[in-house]
This record gives sequence, structure tokens and C-alpha cells, in this order.
Amino acid sequence: MSAPAFPPLLSGLAVSGAISPFDKARAMAALGCDAGLVVHNVTESHLAAALVMAPEVPLARAMAMLPACGVGFQNALGALGPPEVAVHLEWAGGIRVNGARCGRLRVAAGGTDPAALPGWLVVGLEVPLLPASDRPGETPDETALVEEGCAEVDPVTLLEAWARHTLVWINAWEDDGPRALHAEWRGLAWGMGEPHDRDGESGTWLGVDEDFGMLLRVGDATRLIPLTTLLEAPR
Repeated sequence: MSAPAFPPLLSGLAVSGAISPFDKARAMAALGCDAGLVVHNVTESHLAAALVMAPEVPLARAMAMLPACGVGFQNALGALGPPEVAVHLEWAGGIRVNGARCGRLRVAAGGTDPAALPGWLVVGLEVPLLPASDRPGETPDETALVEEGCAEVDPVTLLEAWARHTLVWINAWEDDGPRALHAEWRGLAWGMGEPHDRDGESGTWLGVDEDFGMLLRVGDATRLIPLTTLLEAPR
């Protein structure tokens, strides 16, 4: 399998076997590696990668990198896959392909204070290429790219495209603010306007605030659930 080629602002680090790119990336970020590192592990059955960033804004705003990476993936698969393949994004990072779950995005940071600079932020991407079992009908809500007509999509090319498209959205967010990213992401959001369970409460997902926090209508009240609640704890 060929090594991926990334844009000039990004660099790659391949890992193999059972090594998680997400865990490796946040360990390296904590040690002070350069921003723009893409740690990746691509096999015949899965694509896993993680992007290291060094936000210069408070954590609450920097969390917009999670939806930016999600939009980047949708743009990448949309460009490479068959036109009938539909990609949607769950607020909490899940990826949906043709309505079924197909991987996820994860996020970790160097701090948890929403008002402070986090030092570093890592977004991980995990996408199954092949089904986990040879009887996919037993899990109709779980899918893989090959099952959705994407057998001809080269995973390394998809990784490269994800990095490029994500970088475009990060630059747009930095230069012009969140409006364009908001508009693109809202068109891909899975389940907005529908009943939703979050943090032990059931309500209606009304939308998001400027920093992509979930606005959940519970009875007569509207709760704001910040994206920072999705941060994974340090290992």
C-alpha cells in the first residue's frame, strides 16, 4: 500500500498493527509534536487517522474542528465515491453512510476549560472498509464502505482527500469565521429537528449555537450541551 501524500502544511506518520492513530496522536501532542501531524493506520479492512492541531482560540471555539473534520470526510467521500452514496454526520461524531452507522470521529484536547487555550487538540477518524462479519444482515444499522458501493475507492486516496478537504474548512473557519462551516454542516447533520437522547435527557434537537453546542428542547426549557462534553479523557 502506497504512502499517502499530504498538503504542505501537513505531515504523515504511519502506524501499524493494533496501534490506534488517535491514541498515538494525542500522546505525541502531549509531548509537544508539531501541529499538522496526521497519524494513520490503513489496512484492507479499515481506515483510521488522527489530526493534531494547536488552536490559538479558547477550547469552546476550537471544538469546531470536530465538525470541520466531519465535513472534510463527507466532501472527500462525496468526491471519490458513487454519486448515490449519502454521508451524514451525527452531532456526537458518528458517521452515517446511506443511513447506517459507518465509523466515527473522536476528539481529545490538552485541557478541559472551555475558556482557556487547550494547547493541543486531536480529532480522530475511524471508518470500516469491510464489514465486521460475513453476515451483515444481522446488524442492519451498521455498514462499511464496501457494502455501500465504495469498493473502488482507494483508502489511501480517501485519507489524502480527507486531509485536503479538512484543511480547506479549517482555513475557511480561521479566515472567515464559522458561518460557512455552519451552513455546510447543518446540511449534513443527522437527526436535527427530531427526538434525541443526550446526557440522560430526552428532547428535541433544535439546532446548534455558534460553537456547535447542541440546543436540546426538554419540555418547556432549552438546554445547551457544549461540544466539550464529547472530549475523551486522557489515557
